[in-house]
Amino acid sequence: MSKTGAKLSRRLVARIFAGLAWLGSHELSVLLSAVVLSAGAWAFVELADEVAEGESLSIDETVLLSLRNSGDLSDPIGPGWVEEMGRDFTALGSMGVLTLITLAVLGYLLLEGRNRASLFTLIAVSGGMLLSTVLKMGFDRARPDLVPHDTVVYTASFPSGHSMMAAVTYLTLAAILSRVHHGALLKAYLLIIAAVITLLVGVSRVYLGVHWPTDVLAGWAAGAAWAALCWLIARALQRRHLVEDQEPDIR
Repeated sequence: MSKTGAKLSRRLVARIFAGLAWLGSHELSVLLSAVVLSAGAWAFVELADEVAEGESLSIDETVLLSLRNSGDLSDPIGPGWVEEMGRDFTALGSMGVLTLITLAVLGYLLLEGRNRASLFTLIAVSGGMLLSTVLKMGFDRARPDLVPHDTVVYTASFPSGHSMMAAVTYLTLAAILSRVHHGALLKAYLLIIAAVITLLVGVSRVYLGVHWPTDVLAGWAAGAAWAALCWLIARALQRRHLVEDQEPDIR
């Protein structure tokens, strides 16, 4: 290879590595969000198809019954304090608790002078909750009748409203808060806490016998997809200076 060709090859390789480094430092989060959005939407569609055709009923029943004492289906497995904890966890996905937490975050953003971020957050969370309601009404799946319900239920079963609204609220709030603050550790902490709470809410719904496992999986998928979409929109609006950007990183 000539010296000119070797020099061009080195330049090409250097540019490729520089492009990958730029992608990793600036666009990796965008790529991950796009993956979550696509995977969540795909998973929801697949689950909805399985539920509509009745193909998920067998595994739904198996999982639900595995969480009950075989001699008394009204009794969830584990000691009484576990059942009480299940009710505590499920309350974290209730409309009352989610509303209070959303209002608290909105107040925080307003006090920080991030008025447009506060408005976007309100629209994002409210839109997700509305989507959850519309999906429930559209599918209108019956609640599990294999075991007694350990908490009061009012709406249809698919997708799980608590699971989806928990994902919508906690993940969306965490995603938006991570967009207005610096620090990778803080961002990771917010997202991990939101994900853990969302998981606990969903598991508690199956444990208490008020949802089929596929209801919860669909709620998680739709809620995560919505949160990822909101993150991408927030990022786009910040780049256009329509929503407040991150604080300067002073160190």
